[in-house]
Amino acid sequence: MNQKAILYLALLAFGIAVPFMFPAYKLQISIMWILVVLSLTWDVQGGQMGYNTFGNIMFFGLGMYICSSFQIGIFFPLAEWTASGGEKTFIHTPTQFFQGFFIGIIFAGIIPALVAAIIGYGILGLRGHYFAICTLGLAIAAGELAGGIELVGAGQGMTSPPWPKNIGDTELRSEFFYYICFVLMISTFLFLRWAYTTRFGLVLNAIRDNEDKAEAMGINTMRYKISGWVVSAFFVGIAGGLMGNMIGYIEPVETAFAGRTFGVFMVVMAILGGKGTLWGPVIGAIAFHIFKEGFWTFFLGWQYVALGALIVIVVIFFPEGIMGWLREKYPDRFGEVIDEEDRKAQVELK
Repeated sequence: MNQKAILYLALLAFGIAVPFMFPAYKLQISIMWILVVLSLTWDVQGGQMGYNTFGNIMFFGLGMYICSSFQIGIFFPLAEWTASGGEKTFIHTPTQFFQGFFIGIIFAGIIPALVAAIIGYGILGLRGHYFAICTLGLAIAAGELAGGIELVGAGQGMTSPPWPKNIGDTELRSEFFYYICFVLMISTFLFLRWAYTTRFGLVLNAIRDNEDKAEAMGINTMRYKISGWVVSAFFVGIAGGLMGNMIGYIEPVETAFAGRTFGVFMVVMAILGGKGTLWGPVIGAIAFHIFKEGFWTFFLGWQYVALGALIVIVVIFFPEGIMGWLREKYPDRFGEVIDEEDRKAQVELK
């Protein structure tokens, strides 16, 4: 067994053991796994493909609403739930709760992916800051639209189905959502790790380096750009569905389509760790979450000022991120290694 396999197994064992090692921090660590997913998926466009986007928060909010809506709508009238404080009027049985949850999670991934495919045909022809501004506008518009739909609570928001009282206490609930978040993070990481070793990953990098040359070589760049956004939307939508259940309340602007928090966080995390790398977004998300929780503990009232200062420091002094610094400092350990399979794949691309 090589060192990399041992490292992966050690990290997996640590992740499984976390709820027992740090029982008081299960919710915070669950949110950290969600942040890792957001960072990894943003990097598909912003790092691997070179298309900086602020629109992924749209899929996060869609996932929240879609998951909870399916959880409720399969068994109860959704309009009555949102109008009357449904968690008090209608009560899910354990079977209903888990059936609705898993069906909702599935559609929380599928529907945002379909939306990404449709929208992608319209906006992925834009490049540079035009694309970034367009995605920012979409994210803002999504929050405003959700705030006007009475079926999902409009501006007052909606509650997600509460944990059934007759199957355990809050500890069981927190452990359930912790492991679901952990599985999502592992699945996202492994899928992207595999995808980046295929032609898909090479084409994304070719688009980032010079999209015109990639098209001149006969590569259908639009197809790959849309595919990348669909992959991101799928995992981000599931992450949103999980977050909505963990929080218990979905508000359109501050919670679901929270561009000024989660929308910015996913960009900063990828840059902090080192965009365009596999491990960079993971390291960046973990480091950022630790900083964020520390700011909320020691600088309460000034936490956003501290976060703003952190963003400025990262952009100015660490443009290549933690992984970039490690590669420059320790190239033998952290530099990219091109094996025979990678070399053959690059030859096939050319």
